[in-house]
Amino acid sequence: MADTDSGKSFKRRDQLLEMEHEVRKWWDESHVFNAEAHDQPPKEGDKFFGTFPFPYMNGYLHLGHAFSLSKLEFAAAYHRLRGANVLLPFGFHCTGMPIKASADKLRREIEKFGNPPVFPSEEVVNEPEPEPKPNEGNNPEKFKGKKSKVASKTGRETYQWEIMRGYGLSDAEIATFQDPVQWLRFFPPLAVEDLKAFGLGADWRRSFITTDINPFFDKFVRWQMRKLKSFGKIVKDLRYTIYSPLDGQPCADHDRASGEGVIPQEYTLIKMEVVLPFPPKFAHLEGKKVYLAAATLRPETMYGQTNSWVLPDGKYGAFEINESEVFILTERAARNLAYQRLSRVPEKATCIVELTGQDLIGLPLRSPLSFNEIIYCLPMLSVLTDKGTGIVTSVPSDSPDDFMALQDLKAKAPFRAKFGVKDEWVLPFEVIPIISHPEFGDKSAEKICTDMKIKSQNEREKLDAAKKVIYKGGFYEGTMIAGEYAGMRVQDAKNLIRSKLLELNQAVVYSEPEKKVMSRSGDECVVALTDQWYLTYGESSWRQTAEECLANMNLYSDETRHGFEHTLSWLNQWACSRSFGLGTRIPWDEEFLVESLSDSTIYMAYYTVCHLLQKGDLFGVDTSTVKPEQLTDDVWDYLFLSGPEPQSSDISSTLLKKMRQEFQYWYPVDLRVSGKDLIQNHLTFCIYNHTAIFPKEHWPRGFRCNGHIMLNSEKMSKSTGNFRTLKQAIEEFSADATRFSLADAGDGMDDANFVFETANAAILRLTKERAWMEEVLAAESTLRVGPPSIYADRVFANEMNFAIKMTQKNYSDYMFREALKSGFYDLQAARDEYRFSCGSTGMNRDLLWRFMDIQTRLIAPICPHYSEYVWKKLLKKQGFVIKAGWPEAENPDLTLQMANRYLQESITNFRKLLLKQASGGSKKGSNNKAGNLSKPTIGLIFVNEQYDGWKRECLNILRDKFDSQNRKFAPDQEILQALQQSTVGQEGNFKQIQKLCMPFLRFKKDEVMTLGTQALDLRLPFGEIEVLQENLELIKRQIGLEHVEILSATDSDAVSKAGRHASLLKQTPPSPGSPTAIFLTKDGMLISDCDISVFFF
Repeated sequence: MADTDSGKSFKRRDQLLEMEHEVRKWWDESHVFNAEAHDQPPKEGDKFFGTFPFPYMNGYLHLGHAFSLSKLEFAAAYHRLRGANVLLPFGFHCTGMPIKASADKLRREIEKFGNPPVFPSEEVVNEPEPEPKPNEGNNPEKFKGKKSKVASKTGRETYQWEIMRGYGLSDAEIATFQDPVQWLRFFPPLAVEDLKAFGLGADWRRSFITTDINPFFDKFVRWQMRKLKSFGKIVKDLRYTIYSPLDGQPCADHDRASGEGVIPQEYTLIKMEVVLPFPPKFAHLEGKKVYLAAATLRPETMYGQTNSWVLPDGKYGAFEINESEVFILTERAARNLAYQRLSRVPEKATCIVELTGQDLIGLPLRSPLSFNEIIYCLPMLSVLTDKGTGIVTSVPSDSPDDFMALQDLKAKAPFRAKFGVKDEWVLPFEVIPIISHPEFGDKSAEKICTDMKIKSQNEREKLDAAKKVIYKGGFYEGTMIAGEYAGMRVQDAKNLIRSKLLELNQAVVYSEPEKKVMSRSGDECVVALTDQWYLTYGESSWRQTAEECLANMNLYSDETRHGFEHTLSWLNQWACSRSFGLGTRIPWDEEFLVESLSDSTIYMAYYTVCHLLQKGDLFGVDTSTVKPEQLTDDVWDYLFLSGPEPQSSDISSTLLKKMRQEFQYWYPVDLRVSGKDLIQNHLTFCIYNHTAIFPKEHWPRGFRCNGHIMLNSEKMSKSTGNFRTLKQAIEEFSADATRFSLADAGDGMDDANFVFETANAAILRLTKERAWMEEVLAAESTLRVGPPSIYADRVFANEMNFAIKMTQKNYSDYMFREALKSGFYDLQAARDEYRFSCGSTGMNRDLLWRFMDIQTRLIAPICPHYSEYVWKKLLKKQGFVIKAGWPEAENPDLTLQMANRYLQESITNFRKLLLKQASGGSKKGSNNKAGNLSKPTIGLIFVNEQYDGWKRECLNILRDKFDSQNRKFAPDQEILQALQQSTVGQEGNFKQIQKLCMPFLRFKKDEVMTLGTQALDLRLPFGEIEVLQENLELIKRQIGLEHVEILSATDSDAVSKAGRHASLLKQTPPSPGSPTAIFLTKDGMLISDCDISVFFF
């Protein structure tokens, strides 16, 4: 197959590739995917407009893109097949920093190492950047390998030139990528070719690239930004934002190599003044105010300070904040402060003295709000220097960590001596109650440590659990019992206390990334206080309209809805301008560019008119019909907002009306498909921007989000080689086998799994199915003609009806794995069963022709090339299968399906029993003489079509105890009591009766939940004897007997046929769904008997 290491043939794979190539020529010649708006507005279901977040064009498309995109492609193909007018456009994102950063990196490498560059001689093979998530469109093709151990240890950088070589580019070609525009001209056309090979049903006339390289899209984004500003949705303000010092601008999610979704974490920085005289190491600080700067999230607890904590071997420094003040903290925290206007030199942390934690131990401090006039700096081994400032305030009344650390220091003199801690710095300080906790009192940390038997500050898991309980309860339910806000709830007092500290200059606001963030330029980001343009996401009235939009959207899973609700709860102002990269200029402040996530929120509207403006050119170079400068705001308002016809425009009225008609026909977007990682930014921004600019009737209707994709149950990764570009996958498996495996990979929010074995199996299945159809068509004259007449015909026709109905539901719900099961696997199984069931009678020609038609249509959304080829070449149908219409079906007969399942399960069990007996399958050590017996030739199958005895009584009780309105049974105790009072329950030892009846009662209760109350009927909904009798020849053929009789266990004459073995019918009596079989040899010797249970679900 496609596995080159297996030595297998590529013949079948190549057969699919040849079919795909031929089919795509047919599609291209007929422009089958070009979508045109109709003159009349569409009714519900008449049109389908689906979109996919355009991928970023700094590399080739990979299977991560293909997986998310396949969900849209399958949905669009289904709607096209059922007869809807479908628009699936596809654009390419080039806005932002990554392309420009990579181009600049190439230029610097040439300047430093030559052209082509000669890198340092160290033997190193390239390692790629971290793997992006689906829809980010990051780096392409397969990489060569990983760094050597030496390189990994020394941190040898990855050169952009080597990455480009990994794309298969020559050195001469790579040199041209110093120009960012080259990336735009190189990768998008290749992506178009790959997507066409994939079979994407896109209207390629509507494709475009972003940035001001495309003057038409540039005009659209400028209109969008002006519109938002006019509505008060864009403001200029000072705000904390994640910022790349190297790039000199905010670093949004798509500008990050790691840390997507990380936001600023705000602290209160407590200024703990170092009391004079200074120690010798502080000599350079004389004449300045020196503070240990402690970051806290709980300023309301500062009344209870007993000391501060530092990491003894931690690295600290004394940094100038202004002309007179010095903060002692970590260099990382000082760097953040420098970008928050808290450094003597803006954006530069200036260190006067380098210090260690040991240098700080014993410093006397005067700390704001503390009831202790002087406290001391003490050692704590669990202080983190990569979070906060590395300086921690100690409040042992309400912090389990602080309490245990202080107790350890008090109790362990050797520990104090190790770090030079004097007794007077520790022993006099006691816990100061400041907050009353509803469960743990006014010394909550001490109480919970005692309750949890925590003995040391090293018991991290226990302390973390204790901290969670105390902090949550103290904040939400606690009451202040100290300070001027005593008696007030903690959550009310917190902001008042914080405001007072800031007002008195006893604290400052400090912010840092809540987790580490690395920009794509390779530097660690900080939080900066920037004066720039912001979108006012989170503003109360705008958030309300966004929530209204969300409430009316179809999101296809509760997990997706919860993700959006959570994002709306925290999302706040978003920096929408950048000073570096590619994109559109802020129209009123052209020093800045529109940030990459902010030009990507309503571009779906641009798809509706793009083909009329750009005339099918990706780059918008054709200005023969419309010139970009003609696209004024009143033109866009006319097209998208039902504004008045622009009188001053020299664009023809006919074209303007045509463009407006296109928008009004296609909008709103019916479905947008994306990876779940975009919920926290792009997709929520899309909702916000639509509600701000468009009327309600044009708000998006549905978003479908999926997880990421693994390859063969492992994370997709270039560095390990477990990676495929889209082109590689198509070349290895074919487009349709790739699509087949993508459909099979999974549909939910959990990560899906693309399995190579499934793709290879798809190659085999599709080519074998084609061969089978060719054989059937060639042997048409040997098939049975006339209307369907036998039992197997009725069953097969019924299974096709089921497949049509179930597959339609699965496609409609966008559950493509289930659609593949019901529309392909189950239908194939039904065909195979039919082929065997017909036996010498032969298969019906009309049913087989209907099967080939139905099978071809149902699989068409997933495997369109295969289906199109079969439709045209084998079935000789007119038109295209992708637009053939959904097959019609009669209402499926559930009873017939149950009857056939009963038949097939019965045959399977008969066969298993005979095989077991033939192999001497009795228990080990028994005296089994079956191997010496003659082969059985006779089968007596006894059926009891109605429950009687204790089973009848159980069913009557369950019917009586079932609430059909609420679909609930009475409690088990009530059912048990009814059983005890019944005729059966009065007959003997009730414990034995209970043991007999309870499994049956439980089974039937479960069956009711699946099938409904018909599961409590005394008879099955079909005649068992009739079903078995009608298929007598099939039963004989399948189990290999010469003579089989179907007999009623309630007919004494029939029972007499069992002769001396009739007693077996009392030992294992048949009941509905459970026939009893007796197998005999010609001389009447018993081989076996069997009570067979056939259950229906």
